[in-house]
Parts: sequence; structure tokens; C-alpha cells
Amino acid sequence: MRAFALAASAMLMAASPAPAAILGSCTVVIGATGKLRNNPAITVLGSTQPGGSSATATVTASSVLCSILNLLDCYSVSTPAPAGFLAAPGNYSSALFSTVFRLGSGPDRPGNTPFRVANGTYQMQVDLTAASTAGIFPAGPYRAEVTVRCE
Repeated sequence: MRAFALAASAMLMAASPAPAAILGSCTVVIGATGKLRNNPAITVLGSTQPGGSSATATVTASSVLCSILNLLDCYSVSTPAPAGFLAAPGNYSSALFSTVFRLGSGPDRPGNTPFRVANGTYQMQVDLTAASTAGIFPAGPYRAEVTVRCE
């Protein structure tokens, strides 16, 4: 069974120096751990492959200025792809990673692209794909971790 874990980072950050900061909070609560499965050629491990499953999280954003000024100083969520596996047979490291996420029943969004959210609670599903750059994946357990960012 191949699995990936979902880690959370709830951060308050300004993109550049600014006189005002976001007044509020963003909370990420981790739900189910996803499962990676291989494609028939064993060159892709992914949560969207048959038998795989998405990881889940609940994101709750609350900003005073977002409420008052309608999307000014609201939070953005993203799920950047990991740089590598946390565990793999023989420390296998020849893979390219990508992520997508969905909020509720919304469309897939690229994981590395922040998506602005208004105040509220969102159910998030996160999918991870690892594509081998050196032939097939060696047999054995793999583990990767995706960070959910709310900033």
C-alpha cells in the first residue's frame, strides 16, 4: 500500500512589506490520508489512479477586512508539490511531483497556484502524482507529504 500524508501549515504572511497585516486567522484541520497507486506501466504513482484516494482537509478562513472589504486581504490556499519522497525503496528519487486540489465540488486547481478564498469553511481534497523519470518505480512502500498552505 502506498500512502501520502497531508501536513498543514497555517501562516499569516504579507507578499511584500505593507503597513497593514491580515486581521484574522486561517485554520487547516487534516482529515483522511490519501493513497497512491501505480498505473499499469508502473511509471506513475498517483492518488487518482484506480484504487488510489485523495487526502482531505478542512480549511476555515476568517479575516475582518475580507468581510468588510469583500476579498481585500482575504486568504489564499495552495498545495505545492513535495520535492521528493519521505520514504521510498532504496531512497528512489527519480520522480517529478505535481498536486491538484479541489474545494468542495469545485474544479481541480493547480497545487502550486494560490487560490483566494472568502471567509468560510471549505472541504479540500488533495491529489498527488509522481511520475518516474528513470523507468519503472521499484517495488516497495512509498511515502510523500503535501503541505496545505493558507496565507
